[in-house]
Amino acid sequence: MRFAVFGAGAVGGFIGGRLAASGKNVVFIARGSHLEAFLWDGLRVESPKGNFHINPAEATEDPAQVGLVEAVILGVKAWQVPEAAAMMKPMIGPDTVVLPLQNGVEAPSQLAGVLGSEPVLAGLCRIICRGAAPGLIRHTAAEPYIALGERDNRVTPRVEALREALAAAGITTEIPADIRGAMWEKFIFIAASSGVGAVTRVPFDVFIEHAETHRMYRQALEEGAAVAGAFGIELPEDIVPRLVSFLQQVRTGNSASMQRDIMAGRPSELEQQAGALVRLGKEAGVPTPIYHWIYHSLLPMKRQARARIGVG
Repeated sequence: MRFAVFGAGAVGGFIGGRLAASGKNVVFIARGSHLEAFLWDGLRVESPKGNFHINPAEATEDPAQVGLVEAVILGVKAWQVPEAAAMMKPMIGPDTVVLPLQNGVEAPSQLAGVLGSEPVLAGLCRIICRGAAPGLIRHTAAEPYIALGERDNRVTPRVEALREALAAAGITTEIPADIRGAMWEKFIFIAASSGVGAVTRVPFDVFIEHAETHRMYRQALEEGAAVAGAFGIELPEDIVPRLVSFLQQVRTGNSASMQRDIMAGRPSELEQQAGALVRLGKEAGVPTPIYHWIYHSLLPMKRQARARIGVG
């Protein structure tokens, strides 16, 4: 099975690295200093589950040079999905599957709008990792986990084959009964933790231990769950306390990528997280006052960062 990892940053680099380390044929689509590092000294991953070094690492900036692949793992930021969808077309054949792992719930439909419905799966990833330097991925917390499935929840041979390949690479992988519900559960968690982290500018373990910001985080989870329910998404009854408990167990000093991007003045997934919940809440007639405040508090920084690099 030949894989292309489109977006070889923290998450894509980790997953692609694990696949390559397990003997799979993997090509990384990367840019800038990350691409230069891949071509010069390969990919290094530091992880509590074991460090490893992929060298040589096959990498390019141009998907047209890759040829057809059997699977594309999409690891770009959520706001980059439409551009990535158009660029990956030369790699998509009649038997190719595309697995998006973005935060949020809109990537599969965005991909299908460009590539057609047939190649597109639904998926999510849970891991806390970051790009520590060009060519270096640092996994700091959370057992690497991927959920994937057909968008209509059928269990097909291609989904089973992809699950087996990822599991053989040491990544806990499952095909949930309801992939859409699983994606919403991840979305509710990451939007709340990213949003509260970004406005407080402190790690998870700091804001969750303060009564006022703990309450804000819980209210954000409740708003997300209410929006999901309005769209017919079935979630566990204990989702809010369970997600609070999960965050309390995350190691000291960890934060979400959206928070780190905003604090560093980089473009972020604000629109695809807090912004999406404000928009979807309005569409469903569900009030989202916490997300409205988070979104509009962070919006000036988001616009400033995107204007700096010429992104509309």
